[in-house]
Amino acid sequence: MESKKTGLVREMGLVGLVATGISSMVGAGINVIPIMIQRNVPGIGASVLPAYLFAAVPAVFAGLAYAILASAMPRAGGSYVYASRGLNPYLGFIASFSQWFSLCVAIGVVSYVLVPFLRDIALAAGFAWGGELLDQGGVRLFISMSVLWLAVLVNIRGIKPYERTIVPLVVLTFVLGGIVIVTGFAYSKVDYAGVLRSLGSSFQLTEGPSLLTPAIFLSASAVLFSSFIGFDSIAQAGGEAKNPARNLPLAIGISVVLVGIYYMLFTAAVYHAVPWQYIAQEGLRHDLTAPGLLGILLPPFWTVLMISGAAVALIKDLPAMLLAVSRLLFAWAEDGLVPPAVAAVHPKFHTPHVALIASALMASLGILGSHVAGDFFLGVDILVISMLVNFLLMSVTVLTLPRKNPAIASQIAVISSRRWQIPLATFGIVILGGFLAVHTWKDLTIPVESWLLRSTPLWIIVMAAGSVVYFRGVRKLRAAGIDIHERCATMPPE
Repeated sequence: MESKKTGLVREMGLVGLVATGISSMVGAGINVIPIMIQRNVPGIGASVLPAYLFAAVPAVFAGLAYAILASAMPRAGGSYVYASRGLNPYLGFIASFSQWFSLCVAIGVVSYVLVPFLRDIALAAGFAWGGELLDQGGVRLFISMSVLWLAVLVNIRGIKPYERTIVPLVVLTFVLGGIVIVTGFAYSKVDYAGVLRSLGSSFQLTEGPSLLTPAIFLSASAVLFSSFIGFDSIAQAGGEAKNPARNLPLAIGISVVLVGIYYMLFTAAVYHAVPWQYIAQEGLRHDLTAPGLLGILLPPFWTVLMISGAAVALIKDLPAMLLAVSRLLFAWAEDGLVPPAVAAVHPKFHTPHVALIASALMASLGILGSHVAGDFFLGVDILVISMLVNFLLMSVTVLTLPRKNPAIASQIAVISSRRWQIPLATFGIVILGGFLAVHTWKDLTIPVESWLLRSTPLWIIVMAAGSVVYFRGVRKLRAAGIDIHERCATMPPE
C-alpha cells in the first residue's frame, strides 16, 4: 500500500490553505448566530462578546491538536487519518462520518439560504420584481442547486482554479464585512433608538434586569463555538498541500487567529450600535441578520454592499466545504471502508471527482430538506456535537499516538515535545468535553415539541448509520483477506 499513488498532486500553497480555512469558518454564521443567540439562549443579553471570547478557547486547543497531527500525517482526509492511525479505526470513521454528514447537510443549507440574501440585495436596490421572483420556490431551488454544482465544477477542475476562486472571495468578504464593523462603531445605541423612533417604532432604550447565569453563559459559548468550526478543512486537504509539515500547521494557526479577530470586531460593532434588548425583542418575532439590523442606519447603497458581503461569504463557503467533505470520503475509499471507486482521481485535473459528486448529491438532499426545515439552530446544534466529538478525539489522539504508532509520532514537527503535548492535549480534552457536556445538557433539557427537534438523538442516529457503513466495509475487507487494523498501522498512500 505504501508504493501506491493516490493521483492527487501537491499544488496548494499556504495562501490557498489559509483561504480554505477562512472560507469554511466565515459564512452566514457571523451574520446570524451572534444575533439570533438572543432567541436561542435567552438571557445572554449584553454578554455575547465575552461568550464569544470564551468559545474561542476550545477552538485554540483543538487547533493545536490538529496542527500537531497534521505535521506528522499530511494526507487527504486529515481528521479520519489522524484518529484511525493514532487511536482506533472505528472511532476515526464514525466521528468523521458524522462530520461528513453534518457538513454535507450544512453545504445544502448554505446553498439554500443564499437565495434570501440575493432577494434582500434586489429589494434594497429597489428591484421589487427581482425580490418577488427570488421568493418563488422553484426559482429558489434552481438557484440553490446551480450554485452548489457550480462549486463542484470549480473543485473538479483542480487546485489552481479552486485557489483563483476562493482567495479573491475571501478578500472581498473581509472588505465588505468591514462596512458592518465601521458602521457599528460609528453609531451608538442612542443613535439607533432615535432612528427606530423616526421609523415609528415604540422601542425604548432601557436597561432591563440581567438574567445571565453561568449555565446561560456556557450554553451560549457552546453555540457560538460553531462559528470556529471549519479550520479542520485545512487538514482534509493534507494530500494536496505543498510543504505540508510546515504549511498545514501554519495555515491552521493563521486562519484561527485572523477569523477570531474578525469575529470579535464584527460582534462588538453590531452590539455597539444595536441595543441587545431590541435584538432579543425582535428575534422572537422573526429571523434577524447583522446587515438587516444595521441597514436602517445607512443609505440603500451601503445596505446593498453589506448584504452583498453576507452573500459573498456564503458563496465562498461552498468550494472549501466541498473540498473538505470530499477528501474524507476519498480517504475512507482509500482504506476500503466504502467502495474503492469513490477514490477515483480525475486523470487531467487530479481531483477526487467521484467523491466530490457523491458529497454534492448528499448536499443536494440538504437543499431539498431545507424546504421543510424547522429551526435554523437545529442544524447548527448537530454540527456542533459532531465537531466537538471530532475535536475531542483529536486531543485524545495526541496522547495515544506515540504508544499506538511510534513511527508516525516520530514525524511530528510542531510541538514535538511530550512535555508540552500532554498538558495541551489534556486541557483540550477537559474543555472540549466540558463544552460537549454543556451543549448536550442544554439540548436534552430545553422544551421542544418533539424529540426530532433535539440534536443529540439525531446525531446518535447518524452515528448508528456510520457504524453500519463501517462494519459492512470491514466485513468486505476481511473477505478479501485485509485487516483494517493492520492497514491503519501504516500511513495512507501519498
